[in-house]
Amino acid sequence: MAEENPLFKHYLTCSVCTEIFKDPVSLGCHHSFCSSSLKDFWAQVENKNCPVCKRKSSKDLVVNFSIKELADSYTERQRSAPSEAQVVCTKPSQRSAPSDEAKVVCTEHLKDIKWFCKEEQRAVCNVCEFPHHQGHTLVPLEEQVQELKQQLRPDLTALQARRRRHQELEETYEAMVPHLKKQRVKTERRIKAEFEQLHRFLREEGEARVKALREEEEQKWKRILLERKTLQEQIRSLSAVEADLQKDGLSFLSASTHSRTSARALLSGSDPQLLPGALLDEAKHLGNLAHRVWEEMGQRTTFSPVTLDPNTAARRLSLSDDLTSVRRMDVIQMVPNNPVLGSEGFSSGEHCWEVEVGDHPDWLIGVAKESVERKGECTASPDNGIWCLSNVSGKYTLGNDITLTLKRSPERIRVQLDHDGGEVSFYDPEDMTLIYTHQHTFTENIFPWFSLGAAGEARTKAVRVCGVSSGTQL
Repeated sequence: MAEENPLFKHYLTCSVCTEIFKDPVSLGCHHSFCSSSLKDFWAQVENKNCPVCKRKSSKDLVVNFSIKELADSYTERQRSAPSEAQVVCTKPSQRSAPSDEAKVVCTEHLKDIKWFCKEEQRAVCNVCEFPHHQGHTLVPLEEQVQELKQQLRPDLTALQARRRRHQELEETYEAMVPHLKKQRVKTERRIKAEFEQLHRFLREEGEARVKALREEEEQKWKRILLERKTLQEQIRSLSAVEADLQKDGLSFLSASTHSRTSARALLSGSDPQLLPGALLDEAKHLGNLAHRVWEEMGQRTTFSPVTLDPNTAARRLSLSDDLTSVRRMDVIQMVPNNPVLGSEGFSSGEHCWEVEVGDHPDWLIGVAKESVERKGECTASPDNGIWCLSNVSGKYTLGNDITLTLKRSPERIRVQLDHDGGEVSFYDPEDMTLIYTHQHTFTENIFPWFSLGAAGEARTKAVRVCGVSSGTQL
């Protein structure tokens, strides 16, 4: 049907009010408009130019009855059989809850939308809506787009940075998956080895104690056998004398003198007594057995006041299996790039540990607050939450530009932390010479902190955390 054709509808639509013609009038340029809409338009622009071609009109307005008849017929058909609503760009007073797309798209003049109204914050068709924005600030649409892009540039930059951060974290997590398995396998192997060591110790200790028990049994059995042999010999001697003393006649007389001497010799000794400790000393073998084995186990195992955390080790640092020493490697490991921290922090009290540095030429030792920056480059200084002692080829500093003069190069460094007193002190444990004391009011957990450079030709390849080297406590 003709009325269903978009071109036919366009022919019957007023380009000013964008509605089907009502009382259409035609100008000398042959452009047609609704009579009332055209008069309103002229009143706003204060001239009588054609809204489409801008040609000045000098004729009186005459109704175009041909177009009116077609428009009325089309309108009547639309009322009796309404079609799907068409989205068009209408006057502000005629717009009812437009969609986002209707605000910027004019169905009738798509190519002509080149302006943006600052006051109404929407795109404007310069054909059908331009007259309704007298006194408004209109700017080219592209200019408004560029302005908005410029305003949103910081947000765009922040979003891009956030996206990169998400991608970096996603890649980190992806790398962590195989690392998790390696950690599990390594730790599981170490746990089994530790317990196998304990089991071996317990087996050997049990075997040793059973052996001692059996040796004691054998010794006492031999003593009993020897004592029984002696007793048996004495019994035979006593029985022989007893038999002589019970003889009669000449047999008694001939043996009496010898029997008397033998009897008095046998009777001169003390009465036989049961050997003391002839039985096994069960109490010696069983008394507090578990506790005594535990104490002996403690003497054979080592204890470190600080356990290093492998999850904080830099990619070139490797920790020992018992997590008490650290060394620098030539290969890069797939782990976060951080300095090494102790696995447990201190929130109060006094704590002391020593670090064997030997002749290692490049190390930093001290403590750091829990919130210290662990990624990227971070200067080891109190301003950054790190209180340390540094050695680089015999030059001792506090991790910054402050240089210290030491009378000798210590092979051990004692770290003394007084959390409540706000002090971190470094000593040479050889003669307990104070090297330096940092002072600060600690407000969070403090962790042991280590960083290590290349060992080069030094004998000491790894630094090790250990307990204090003597009973001297400060």
